[in-house]
Amino acid sequence: MTRFTTSWHPTPVGDVLAAFADDALIAVSLEHGARDEAIARISGVLGEAPEHDDTAAAELGTQLDEYFAGSRRTFDLQLDWRLANGFTRQALEAIREIPYGETASYGEVAALAGSPRAARAVGAACRTTPFSLVVPVHRVVRADGSIGEYGGHPEVKHALLALEGVVSE
Repeated sequence: MTRFTTSWHPTPVGDVLAAFADDALIAVSLEHGARDEAIARISGVLGEAPEHDDTAAAELGTQLDEYFAGSRRTFDLQLDWRLANGFTRQALEAIREIPYGETASYGEVAALAGSPRAARAVGAACRTTPFSLVVPVHRVVRADGSIGEYGGHPEVKHALLALEGVVSE
């Protein structure tokens, strides 16, 4: 039986809620609202209320701290992909290949994922990613080069791209 746990970690752009299925990261999200609402949302997705475990996100927390300090460019965590299927997973896997400090358009990611006409589906994958920050959907931009949204918080996307040197502060 799978053991689901959650843990919180603060970052410069908001608190991160991490959910684990046994030892693999199943979801990570930047939260800007009430913690109980975030827990209720992940409980609904998982189909049960996860246990809170402050130690569950220790490695994720270390890697997030390194990323925000500028010493980490990719995340090295075991991911449980059960919440990302089909083209969504293909798009997110393609997004993982966008190097730190670079961007790609939704159309370019669609082509990398094997469906060059699926730019809108890439946008949907970015909006619904279970792996915010860890899979760098913030590196996906509009065809005209504008950065677009990020979970309703374009200032967070701007801050992440500024951290990576893509845009100016």
